[in-house]
Amino acid sequence: MRRLLISSTAVLALLSGVPALAQTPNVAPTAAPSAQAQSEDARLNAFFEEAFQARIALSPQQMTSLGIKTDYDRLDDVSDAAADRALALSESQLARMKAEFDPETLGPQARLSWRMFEYGVQQARLSNQWRDWGFQFAANGNPTTSLPVFLINNHRVSSVADAEAYVARLRAAQVQMSQVADELRQRAAAGVVSPRFVFAPSIANTRNVISGAPFDDGADNPVWADFNKKVAALEADQATKDRLLSEGRAALTGPYRAGFDTVLTALAEVQPKADSDAGVWRLPQGEAYYNARLQLSTTTDLTADQIHQIGLDEVARIQAEMEVIKAQVGFTGSLQDFFVFLKTDPRFQYPNTPEGKEQYLTDARGFIAQVMAAAPQWFSTLPKAALEVRAVEPFREATASIAFYNSPAPDGSRPGIYYVNLSDMTQVLKPQIEGISYHEGAPGHHFQIAYAQEIEGLPRFRRFGGYGAYAEGWGLYAEQLGKEMGFYQDPYSDFGRLSTELWRAVRLVTDTGLHAKRWSREQAMDYFRQNSLLSERDIEKEVERYITNPGQATSYKIGELKIEELRDRAKAALGDRFDIKDFHAVVLGSGSVSLDVLEDQVDGWIAAGGGAPTT
Repeated sequence: MRRLLISSTAVLALLSGVPALAQTPNVAPTAAPSAQAQSEDARLNAFFEEAFQARIALSPQQMTSLGIKTDYDRLDDVSDAAADRALALSESQLARMKAEFDPETLGPQARLSWRMFEYGVQQARLSNQWRDWGFQFAANGNPTTSLPVFLINNHRVSSVADAEAYVARLRAAQVQMSQVADELRQRAAAGVVSPRFVFAPSIANTRNVISGAPFDDGADNPVWADFNKKVAALEADQATKDRLLSEGRAALTGPYRAGFDTVLTALAEVQPKADSDAGVWRLPQGEAYYNARLQLSTTTDLTADQIHQIGLDEVARIQAEMEVIKAQVGFTGSLQDFFVFLKTDPRFQYPNTPEGKEQYLTDARGFIAQVMAAAPQWFSTLPKAALEVRAVEPFREATASIAFYNSPAPDGSRPGIYYVNLSDMTQVLKPQIEGISYHEGAPGHHFQIAYAQEIEGLPRFRRFGGYGAYAEGWGLYAEQLGKEMGFYQDPYSDFGRLSTELWRAVRLVTDTGLHAKRWSREQAMDYFRQNSLLSERDIEKEVERYITNPGQATSYKIGELKIEELRDRAKAALGDRFDIKDFHAVVLGSGSVSLDVLEDQVDGWIAAGGGAPTT
């Protein structure tokens, strides 16, 4: 899962993509723009840069994540009013672009950027329309734990002023958390309440954020430990350091703690209203909301029924391939019996100890390393940013996903991070680690997201924007690509690869089942048990994630199927001229795009006869 630490306001401001405009011709990547087009392209790119800067100016936290220290002492405004301002800015920028530029005078890439900018506003408009239907507190994350992670991972301290800005942000948490609490109450009053299962872990994790020193006599709180470490590394006299630590302690035990206490009070008020664990069909206008979520998640017009059927078909296909490996290793029981065997035999588990957790991290790093060694044979250009594998911090394990990726800082000050949740090693299956590592790390999210940030000449709204169907589709495609690269030598690991693909196919069935077909939480979990290799913990976390983040889980398989379809089309059309490195350059070379535009890009490349694409 791709995860970016930005607010909903920043999401509305930065959403970008491409509309389905059938009348726009496919663009051959080798077409050279005229001198006039080059001039107009430069003028349009200057507009895009101005627009991008205006958008990120609304989000101090997004600027920090990009390595920009403007408003370094502030946190995001996460109120409804801020979201409205972000959308209004995007709408005004779109109107200005249409008034000042003619797409017919632009070169191919600039025309593509035009389309993506327009579509981004359309998507932001749709997202904003349904903003109040979203669950702030979900099964796989919430605003109270994301703030400490942001401070620890993103706020660099290289001067006394930076440390003072850190303290200012600790104080500002009171305002931001008050906005979170206000929104929680407002949505609950309108009938939008998170499912019952969300509240206990959300309350526990929020309490964890304000536990430990200096809040009590326990071990250092992670934020306090982080601030101490960053202050200690400063080139400053001891009196200055002592002052900073005193101010940091006061900020944490004062306004910072008060802000999180406000959220805890709101959660306690709203919890009694949580009377269901069902899908969003139970909400006012729930069906329309879910349809919008599917459109936003897949960048297609596929209906819930169509996605459900695609899922059923994919489950059957993948399970047939699993039967082959089951026979290969000599297992004579049913496929479901083989699932139980893999989930219960000790050889397929790590010890539930610190050493077992460290072995997982070591193995994951080894899988990443072998990809890096072979990657030049499969990719023309690799991301420059470093990639690290880390365990999820204990204070947010209860609501963190199984695994996810955090983007690097553009200036190299923060690596790409492949996070894994190691809260209970009895629920981690060794055969799945290889595929998950390729998805979340390399050649998956890191090769797509970090690489996109580094593409020279691409407007920044394209380099840092994104679409789940493209990004998660690429991540799932990367799992299969690992097999083509010569990995998964252990048949159990290859079975694990199929099991993670099956997991994403089951998502199509269960997500639509929960929200469109009114399946219960228990029905969805039972379907997972019968049709996947996931552990009991992971089944529960997955189903609860789908309930609280409707539609998102459908993006993986829909995106992967489109990439595979386009690759097959290119191979059939180009024959001996097909080069996998060139295909990957086309798929990755425009940043994250909607699936219809990805199809346009590949078709344009095919029409041009293949070869290394140019921009």
